[in-house]
Amino acid sequence: MEEIQGAVDGAISKEQAIKLHQCLEHIDQLEEHKQSIKNEILLITKHYSDTLELLRTIPGFDKNPMTTITVLSEIDNDMTVFPTAKHLCSWAGCCPRNDRSNQKVKCRRISQAGTYLKPILVQIANALIKSKSHMEFVERYRRLKSRRGHKKAIIAICKMLLTAIWNILSKHVPYTNEGYFTSCPNIRKDKVLTTALALSLLRMRGYTISDDNSHLTAS
Repeated sequence: MEEIQGAVDGAISKEQAIKLHQCLEHIDQLEEHKQSIKNEILLITKHYSDTLELLRTIPGFDKNPMTTITVLSEIDNDMTVFPTAKHLCSWAGCCPRNDRSNQKVKCRRISQAGTYLKPILVQIANALIKSKSHMEFVERYRRLKSRRGHKKAIIAICKMLLTAIWNILSKHVPYTNEGYFTSCPNIRKDKVLTTALALSLLRMRGYTISDDNSHLTAS
């Protein structure tokens, strides 16, 4: 604490002050250059304003306009080059590699494609799994994390985002989560669980059991 207090209350020489002034001026110049480049990018993307507005309806894309611009600059707005959303996910490197030999799977890691696109999607996915407004992403993450771990669950969220992007750019419609909520499948009478076993299964999948419905939460 004495060293910290001394650094705060200490004095600097005239030469040090000049050097600090030059450093601050250099930082200001870099910020000006950064803003100039950003303005130029925004000017170029005016031709894609309608497409960018549609993409901003996707959760996580509405915070920073440069996020949407970066994604669009990587994949373009022409989805005819991708017959399906799965082709886009594969091109972006969010699908496991097909590394097999003699019917044996050697590796199921994702490919190295999408060097610039994938990190952005991962950042958005990590933010969405903490959201209380977009439960389609939260529920899918929780289901997959309990079985396959955090990293694979995050890549699955990235695939959800890419699927949404493909549908929006192909159909020119805003984002909707209706496609992720499907009705429950038919109940199979040959599979019966006791109450204790069902509660144990829910706890293993990350749910917290509560008797009070108003405070029912999932962790």
